[in-house]
Amino acid sequence: MSTGTTLTRRGVLAGGLAFTFTFTAGEGAAAQPGTGPLNAYVAIAPDGTITIQAPVPEMGQGTNTALPLIVAEELDADWEKVRIETAPVRAAYDSPIFRSQFVVASLSVRGYWMPLRMAGAQARRVLLDAVAARWGVPVEQLSTEPSTVVHAASGRRMSYGEVAGFARAPATLPEITPAALKPVSAFRLIGRDVARFDVPAKARGQTLFAMDVRLPGMLHATVARSPGLGARPVSHNGAALLGRPGITHVLPLDQGVAIVGERVEAVLAARRELSVQWSPGEGAAHDSEAALTSYLEDVRDATKPGVQVLRTSEPEQALAGAARVHSAEFTSDYVYHGQMEPLTCVASVTEGGVEIWAGTQWPSLVRDEAARILGIPAERVTVHMLTMGGGFGRRAAIDYAVEAVHVARAVGRPVKVMAMREDDMANAHVRPMTAHRIEVGLDAAGRITAWRHRLASDLVVPQLYGRARLEAQRGVDHIVTYHANVAHYDVPATVTQHLYREHGVRTAPWRGIGAGPNAFAVEAVVDDLARQAGTDPLAYRLALLRDARARAVVEAAGAMAEWSRPRAGTHLGIGFSKLGLPQLGEALAATVAEVAVDRAAGTLRVLRLWCAADVGLAVQPRNAMRQIESSLLWGVSSALTERLTFRDGAVQQSNFTDYEMLRAPDTPEVQVRFVGGGEVPLPVAELGLGTVAPAISNAVMAATGRRLAAIPFTQERVRAALAG
Repeated sequence: MSTGTTLTRRGVLAGGLAFTFTFTAGEGAAAQPGTGPLNAYVAIAPDGTITIQAPVPEMGQGTNTALPLIVAEELDADWEKVRIETAPVRAAYDSPIFRSQFVVASLSVRGYWMPLRMAGAQARRVLLDAVAARWGVPVEQLSTEPSTVVHAASGRRMSYGEVAGFARAPATLPEITPAALKPVSAFRLIGRDVARFDVPAKARGQTLFAMDVRLPGMLHATVARSPGLGARPVSHNGAALLGRPGITHVLPLDQGVAIVGERVEAVLAARRELSVQWSPGEGAAHDSEAALTSYLEDVRDATKPGVQVLRTSEPEQALAGAARVHSAEFTSDYVYHGQMEPLTCVASVTEGGVEIWAGTQWPSLVRDEAARILGIPAERVTVHMLTMGGGFGRRAAIDYAVEAVHVARAVGRPVKVMAMREDDMANAHVRPMTAHRIEVGLDAAGRITAWRHRLASDLVVPQLYGRARLEAQRGVDHIVTYHANVAHYDVPATVTQHLYREHGVRTAPWRGIGAGPNAFAVEAVVDDLARQAGTDPLAYRLALLRDARARAVVEAAGAMAEWSRPRAGTHLGIGFSKLGLPQLGEALAATVAEVAVDRAAGTLRVLRLWCAADVGLAVQPRNAMRQIESSLLWGVSSALTERLTFRDGAVQQSNFTDYEMLRAPDTPEVQVRFVGGGEVPLPVAELGLGTVAPAISNAVMAATGRRLAAIPFTQERVRAALAG
């Protein structure tokens, strides 16, 4: 039986049960009024096969296993009989947090936690009601074991497949309250490791990425994008390129020029010879080194206004009355996402609508923008959510999908649009460059009385969500300013100010969002304060942290690293960071880095990282641990080498030859340990990143007495710091 869901491959389940669940989401911010119905679909076949829809796309973080696992837990499904499908793009699958199908900020598991639990419990109750009616017993006398309904009093048992053979989903599904859900102590799937659904197909080379899609009559295309926001093509040499074999079209777009042809090799060869004259864009004169100098001048001038991000008590008065004020400045450069799969999208526009194949973090927006471009209802847009070969925030922007729709409409045939690495880097959607000045007031006894953090950077929220979103948030760019606070430390008066500095640069959320540069600045200052107080940096943090969970991760990381053990030729540093939202819960982590400093060469070698993390309830512990390991290595890479620079509005790097990322021989040993726990999963995948740069910088301070205050810690910067 189907209740409105169109079955495709699910046709194999004909004759079974398909459920549509409608309910109001449960706890915390996931239960926002006005969210509307959230539907999760479960189909059960007479052979016992259970098909569960995964509502968001997979990009390597394991959500397409974790989310169906939540449904299966409350359904009491035999996991060996579960099949997982990626859901279609429909409002029924919207995240209660984002109100769309959007995978970002490590919030998928946290956001869908209650809705998917409710969906699984609701399906289970429908099965129980059907069996109670068939056997003529009170439903309260029934229980379930994996994929089996049990009547203990009579010893009768019936498999879910058997129930599916006769049961019918009621017109009004049973109401499930949070109180009816399993206690965490009764979980048998959640909190235990299961094999990831996506790995076997990847290992066999069977996973379908956008670049693997082939359609009859499909053309290939690539786009030369404008060098900066607002720059548009004025002229180009496309007419000469049209004479090349295999080239069918050269199309000017709003902020780019597309080359289209029958063969991808011909298209890429033509792209290398394409010459475009651009109108001046917003960032035509941008010089990142000069701009960074001006950022520092701005944050030093307390009279220059900034948007107030947060405030507690009266920090200005406390600073003015402090016995001593410690100040420090930090900077970070632009960084590139470096996703390995080229940005690719396939689009086919017909009279009936448009069909799109893309690996995207925001499939709902792809659907809505395609509908807007073509002037058709969203129902006539089909988006196939494909696995992403890396996202990290870059695929939250949908520019490459928009280009594919425009090109497909113009040429009248299906088109695969794929970006060359050089084009992707030249027009990178970057993590913003930042400058920080932190001033800390201390009383005569050395206790902190005030903390002021002034941050200058580009904006991200307007480019991702629109200017109206920024205005609705009273000007606060929550992506850029995340972690620019000392919320977990005992500081009575604080203020964080953000000074906007827009240069026409394309920006985007980047793994860990603001935690990379912001936690670096905060944790370096905490370390400096400890040394000025003549106190061990780990002990100082433990005394200053007012949050028991935070103290636990810091203490555990120190124990893992044997913090007090003398070492020959290496030194330790520690960093603390968080991930999440206060209203949803924050995961916490502390990392100790063991670093060797080559003073003569000005190079750093990160030998080991020990990370203790409190992620609440880990739905898949081993996978969660791997995600934290990954974020730690990202942290090392971005702390040591990753750097994009602009001159005359143009990115100076072109590929991985001159944009350096962490290589295998330089990869440190990594150990991760979970501490704490809880009954709700907290964000995981980006958690470790913010701990790494401060841990490395603090280790160098321990080794040399010199502060590395600019990330990345390039060889030139290390030499300069050591030279004083």
